[in-house]
Amino acid sequence: MAKRPWTGRAAFATAASLALAGCAGTQIDRNFSDVQQQSRESLGADVKWLTTDEARRQAQVDVDTLLAQPLDGDGAVRIALAYSPALQAMLYDAAASSATATQSARLPNPVFAFERLAQNVGGMQELEITRSLSISLLDLLMLPARLRLADYQQQQGRISLTASVAQAAVEARQAWVNAVAAQQSAQYAQQVKATADASAEIARRMQAVGNFSKVQRAREQAFAADAVTQLARAMQARRSSREVLVRALGLSDQQAASLKLPDRLPDLPAAPRDESTVSQTAMGQRLDVRLARANLDFIAREQGLTTVTSFVNAFEVGVKQDKQTGLPRQRGYDLSVPLPIFDFGEAARSRAQSTYMAAVYRTAQVTVDAGSQVRESYGAYRTAYDILKHYRDEIVPLRKTIAEENVLRYNGMLIGVFELLADSREQIGSVIQAIDAQRDFWLADAALQAALIGRPMNTMSVRRTETP
Repeated sequence: MAKRPWTGRAAFATAASLALAGCAGTQIDRNFSDVQQQSRESLGADVKWLTTDEARRQAQVDVDTLLAQPLDGDGAVRIALAYSPALQAMLYDAAASSATATQSARLPNPVFAFERLAQNVGGMQELEITRSLSISLLDLLMLPARLRLADYQQQQGRISLTASVAQAAVEARQAWVNAVAAQQSAQYAQQVKATADASAEIARRMQAVGNFSKVQRAREQAFAADAVTQLARAMQARRSSREVLVRALGLSDQQAASLKLPDRLPDLPAAPRDESTVSQTAMGQRLDVRLARANLDFIAREQGLTTVTSFVNAFEVGVKQDKQTGLPRQRGYDLSVPLPIFDFGEAARSRAQSTYMAAVYRTAQVTVDAGSQVRESYGAYRTAYDILKHYRDEIVPLRKTIAEENVLRYNGMLIGVFELLADSREQIGSVIQAIDAQRDFWLADAALQAALIGRPMNTMSVRRTETP
């Protein structure tokens, strides 16, 4: 009668282990589908996992199609999430972590022991053979807890992967903004240098015929020399930002050579984002807040388990078979239970309670930080929006009006060519600042999008309940 209950538990353990063994691949696919759906909703782009040669060939075709025309910001994000080797490595790392979490929920293998004793009694050899098969009963009882831990680890992995994917998308968009702005600045620097060269040449000729002083000519030459330096810096900034974009997208040398960017950044949106809507959206989808709450819920569930295991942390049951020469075969079972004589579990229970309270306050702090970060990011976004709008509606039109009036005055011979060129030099600073304002706005827009998603920090840890 002792063997039957063990057989039932053994069957349950075997069935559970087989079920867990078969779900690793399914869980990995489920995690990726969840990350893909969240990325589609929050980023407007699909994450693609290139697991086959056909998928890799199709990704190559898709990238070549996007690079056949000037690449916009959305296209840069699509390439980063569907082709970048760094992102693909991230997806495979997440799959490995998911498989590890699945493995952690499996039951330990049962232990088989074999003992053979032989002795010579009265010229006859007596043989005693003992076979035993044992399994930790506590592991069976704790299987639901192990499953909960594995489920939490899977959830943690999904949230962390979603955050990493979002970060990759934001970095790709910001790299695209910087690359286009640097290209735009380099093109303008070339125009400034051409104007400065023309001004210096006119000054040289005017001095040659005695209509210009040495100081006047030197002033124009100094401006031309500065323009050369500014152009060199602008070209290097263009080259550097372009390479940053190439790395963010994971482009090969051939693809990088075919990369084309638009001439300028997109125009300012008609209206800024609403602050109240932004705040509500952030609190509903911030990944760090979701992970903190999941961590708190998990620790709360595990407190009850810790209370039990603090008293009894091992309980083994097994079947035993004993056979001796000339005697009937003996069958039975054995139990092994540690006695709580020296350790009554107070420290374990105190640790569990402290861990829970730490998680409570950590969750509260994460919520506070999330709200503050969103407000800060929105403030930077709104300031950049207002500055760019001011340049578009006030400064640039005023500079344009001044330039048109000076051209009319020059045509009416009221001012000379150098007065006209001096006014053009004053416009240079305004144009450069307008380009920078446009770049800063789109960078702030990408940063705000990252703040709405959030990025969980690796500050929370889960102590797995171990059985000796």
